[in-house]
Amino acid sequence: MRTPTTSGYTILGAGVMGLCTAVELASRGARVTLVDPHPEPGPHACSWWAGGMLAPFCEGETAEEPVIRLGQTAADWWAAQGVEVIRRGTLVLALGRDRAELDRFAARTREHQWMGGEELSALEPELDGRFHRGLFFPAEAHLTPRVALSTLRARATALGVAYAETAPEGQRIDCRGLAARDALPELRGVKGEMLVLRLPDLALSRPIRLLHPRIPVYLVPRGDGVYMLGATMIESAERGRASVRSVLELLSSAYALHPAFGEAEILEIGTDARPAFPDNVPRLIRRDGTLFLNGLYRHGYLMAPVLARMAADHLLSGEPVELLQ
Repeated sequence: MRTPTTSGYTILGAGVMGLCTAVELASRGARVTLVDPHPEPGPHACSWWAGGMLAPFCEGETAEEPVIRLGQTAADWWAAQGVEVIRRGTLVLALGRDRAELDRFAARTREHQWMGGEELSALEPELDGRFHRGLFFPAEAHLTPRVALSTLRARATALGVAYAETAPEGQRIDCRGLAARDALPELRGVKGEMLVLRLPDLALSRPIRLLHPRIPVYLVPRGDGVYMLGATMIESAERGRASVRSVLELLSSAYALHPAFGEAEILEIGTDARPAFPDNVPRLIRRDGTLFLNGLYRHGYLMAPVLARMAADHLLSGEPVELLQ
């Protein structure tokens, strides 16, 4: 059995990965200090701009098997932390000219149901008559990332997690995302651009993925007529600049989903770079006395709870865990 370090655990980075790890360790009785120069969650963190989809089966279109299997536990973990998890499934659609993409998506995923036009209209009345068939993934869920981050921060404080701008002594756990390339040169950045739109006259109740051969997009309802529209996947570590082309393509997709989006108000345009390993699988890495939790790629809210539990299992009991290198 591994004995917890007497000086506690120091977690570098207070994005979704760092906060999940802090809560998981502290809830098991460990002494934790969270180190981040920013006192509150905000746009400086990649996880601020996320979609918040807990969609392991949809991700199976391109994700490796561990992401699909392990990600199925995420919704219950978030709910256990007091985060509102909305369990209305995911709807996957394609325009008529892209219907072959829907067949391809179905062949690469599981746990879905084919639906005809009337069934789709029953799920989302606002889409009545616009699509003749689609895929419904009933077991999937979503959350609002910014609310989830604030909830985790409050829970960590209630559990006694301390905060610091510089690292004290103790076992270091590095959750800095792309900033950890100084120690993990194999990390790469995958840029994502997104928009937040407000359209009070349209009521969609679940995440919708609109397939396209080149730029598939997703739309996630945030409530009160607000929607998150995302996101590009560009092999670049560039942060902070959304291109005109990307914004036009995202908005064109929203308009194709429903013409009412032509009247939507643009509330935000956001961009950041996701940290990813060459195979796009998140993992734990032990290197030079530090435990790194990184490479969440596009699976931040889906896989951060999994890695946090694995880290706690390994650090507190010495258990061998999956995804540890």
